[in-house]
Amino acid sequence: MIELTSRQLQIIDIVKKRSPISGEQIAESLLLSRPTIRSDLSVLVMLEYIDAKPKVGYFPGKKASSGLGSSYLLQETKVKAIQSLPIIIRETTTIQDAVVTLFLQDVGTLIICDVDGKLTGVASRKDFLKVTLGNPGAVSMPVSMVMTRQPKVVTIFPDDTVLDAAHKMIFHEVDSLPVVVPSSAEDAGTKLDVVGRLTKTSIIKLLLELEPKG
Repeated sequence: MIELTSRQLQIIDIVKKRSPISGEQIAESLLLSRPTIRSDLSVLVMLEYIDAKPKVGYFPGKKASSGLGSSYLLQETKVKAIQSLPIIIRETTTIQDAVVTLFLQDVGTLIICDVDGKLTGVASRKDFLKVTLGNPGAVSMPVSMVMTRQPKVVTIFPDDTVLDAAHKMIFHEVDSLPVVVPSSAEDAGTKLDVVGRLTKTSIIKLLLELEPKG
């Protein structure tokens, strides 16, 4: 399968939203000249992502949606479109209570916030397992003793693309990401408010939408 460039993906998006549209109008939208995108238009017409008619302009081709595949879908979808509610506990929560929350909510990672609701860390099943094995007294410890602390927590913003989130998950080997926004409080500094969480499961469900309905 031919991998489309970022500019070609932008052209397809413009054509889908504004068809019929002339080559000059597409170039204007990209802040480029018509000759600069001529080869891109030729490739996209040849591959049937867009089509063209004299005196009409460009419009979506046969592959405009279905043929773009998973990379296009992940690049076009924002995190906020598929994020779920965050499962949040406080730093002072005991490890025992945290483990109970993990199983009741059926999640692999808990997001940890301070009393003001600002992100302070995350803790996974693996973190709890490491500290409790052979150490029964650990269950009464606060989660702050085992969590990964800010700023080492890998996060994502609501307006980032799902593709960016997927890359972060793969690179950092995590199953979920806290979705955050900079705190609006005047004295917040670099603190973050948690507005959601993004999981691998949510991304997989998004990709399954590409499958033809039988």
